[in-house]
Amino acid sequence: MSAGLTADSDELIARFLDAVWMERGLSENTLSAYRADLHALGKRLAARSVPLIDARRADLLDHIAARVEAGAKARSTARQLSSFRRFYRYLLREGLIREDPTANIAMPKLGRPLPRSLTESDVEALLAAPETNEPLGHRDRTMLEVLYATGVRVSELVNLRMGQVNLNQGVLRIVGKGRRERLVPLGDEAQDWLRKFVTGPRSDILRGRQTDYLFPTRQSEHMTRQAFWHNIKRYAARAGVTKKLSPHTLRHAFATHLLNHGADLRVVQLLLGHSDVSTTQIYTHVAQERMKELHGRHHPRG
Repeated sequence: MSAGLTADSDELIARFLDAVWMERGLSENTLSAYRADLHALGKRLAARSVPLIDARRADLLDHIAARVEAGAKARSTARQLSSFRRFYRYLLREGLIREDPTANIAMPKLGRPLPRSLTESDVEALLAAPETNEPLGHRDRTMLEVLYATGVRVSELVNLRMGQVNLNQGVLRIVGKGRRERLVPLGDEAQDWLRKFVTGPRSDILRGRQTDYLFPTRQSEHMTRQAFWHNIKRYAARAGVTKKLSPHTLRHAFATHLLNHGADLRVVQLLLGHSDVSTTQIYTHVAQERMKELHGRHHPRG
């Protein structure tokens, strides 16, 4: 049992997490966020001898207000409220409560930050940074090429298995959020790097060991998201790319550059694996901001 929680509350959280994982195939990161949010609420309520299942709207508002006073930002608050809503709707659906205490709590208004992207020359410099005469450098270059060519999530990239690659058809079979599958074209450059990698450097890295992961480490395991993120930052520094990066930098560049070159928004949505086109639309704003910047810099009356 978690410190500060009753056994009943701990059991409810565990049942809820099992249910949403089975229903929606959520990532471990999302489940961990739900768990942390609900444990924090449960501990606060337990200090007042209020079981998690008996929480009222005023209890939730008090908890949220305390977090805001402690410096929590609107996006963090919105994510936490989303966790509470899903939890109490689950309890309502299961007949464990009669009213949803989150029903009349409004979400904080969020400004949608534009995702950071790189110019095409920035991407070229980043791709050229790894030392490809070394097996690990060749692996990293291939990973960067695949990431930029396909726009897959970093978690999807590091978990790729050999059976998900079809070089004859030039596609990857990606299992994304909610266990939804999509086929993503690789492009000639990424295919060339993959062919060279799997016929040489990959075996050099494994040294006779076996694994089904496409991009193994020296330990025959797949690279972690954190390790790959560390590599991106190291190669960016080597390439002289000074812009602030995120683990999804090349995913953002993939989408923005496609739209800059005239790709249809719905096609980009399918390639990225977004369930709703509104999620993809933010990249049209990135492209528009880039056009404004170029106009202001190069037009005589900009």
